[in-house]
Amino acid sequence: MQWDLEAMISLLLSRTPKPELGSRPLLALLAGLFVLFLWYCYRIGTDDQEPDSSSSRRARGRIKALGVSGAMGGEVGLGIIGITPSEHGYFSPISAGHPFQDLDQVSPGRRKLYRSLQDYAKRYSWSGMGRVHKGVREQARYLSDRLSIQKPKLFYLPDVPSMPYFTRDAQRHDIEVLEASFPAILAEFEVVYQRGLEGKLGWTSGGTQAKGHFSFFLFTKGVWVPQNCRSCPRTYRVLSSLRTFINGNIFGNAGFSLLQPGTSLPGTYGPTNTRLRCHLGLKVPTGCELVVGGEPQCWSEGYCLLVDDSFLHTTAHNGSPEDGPCVVFTVDLWHPNVAAAERQALDYIFAPGR
Repeated sequence: MQWDLEAMISLLLSRTPKPELGSRPLLALLAGLFVLFLWYCYRIGTDDQEPDSSSSRRARGRIKALGVSGAMGGEVGLGIIGITPSEHGYFSPISAGHPFQDLDQVSPGRRKLYRSLQDYAKRYSWSGMGRVHKGVREQARYLSDRLSIQKPKLFYLPDVPSMPYFTRDAQRHDIEVLEASFPAILAEFEVVYQRGLEGKLGWTSGGTQAKGHFSFFLFTKGVWVPQNCRSCPRTYRVLSSLRTFINGNIFGNAGFSLLQPGTSLPGTYGPTNTRLRCHLGLKVPTGCELVVGGEPQCWSEGYCLLVDDSFLHTTAHNGSPEDGPCVVFTVDLWHPNVAAAERQALDYIFAPGR
């Protein structure tokens, strides 16, 4: 006897009673499934909120096995800052390093940085804050008095690729915009330069240690200078069109830098490694030199040079008085390896006036 699969299925279906939509057994089955679903949802919710779940107990057990003790309820594991969900409603990111055992025992500057980071995380998120969090915790090590070729003054972001000079590809768009605007920027410099280098006209001098150095800022430490921007409207519009110009925190500056013949600036470090300083050569006579991280370079008129000024750098104009001043338009741009979330956090932590 040959068996036909389709015939067998048809025979079974024809002899199986079909439940009616309103039958009591079917309604009871659906009601039971619905109750099971509600119970499952309730269990999931309570497991997420339970402060002493089995997974957390197992994690603490593993930390105890490592023999690490500290201020986080008697247990501190592998560089976790003692912030509990019940206190702040979020977890701090986990990264290597020494935690703040007591914020009252650290320097006021580090305490302010860390609390600003906490405020930012409460308002937004810890997502993407691993390097910023690590940098805030370990600033004392990064900013120590030890001799170093790279030592930013205010904030060091760890694990950022560093070199004294960067190629044009690092910020190609903004470099091309600046170089295309070279004639307009040079023309507006000539106007403000012919008026004189007096302080009441918008110029600032380098002080006793940098005689012969003058600056005309359109943007300084995160704040626009309205009077100078009105004097250079086209240059202001160029700055506004840049994609990576740092205009939200104290690390951002833009303006003309002028060096008289015979002037040498002493070696110094920039405030952070999260930025690159772009130099657009406007007037570059012979005998001018820039040394960053021990590597000498020279500007070219109408072209940009990308510099990580967190390295030790010096500038000199060794030309004769007949050569005239060396003039460079400087703009601070974000380091290309600093992510958007990190930029937003740094804008919040280092906002002007904070």
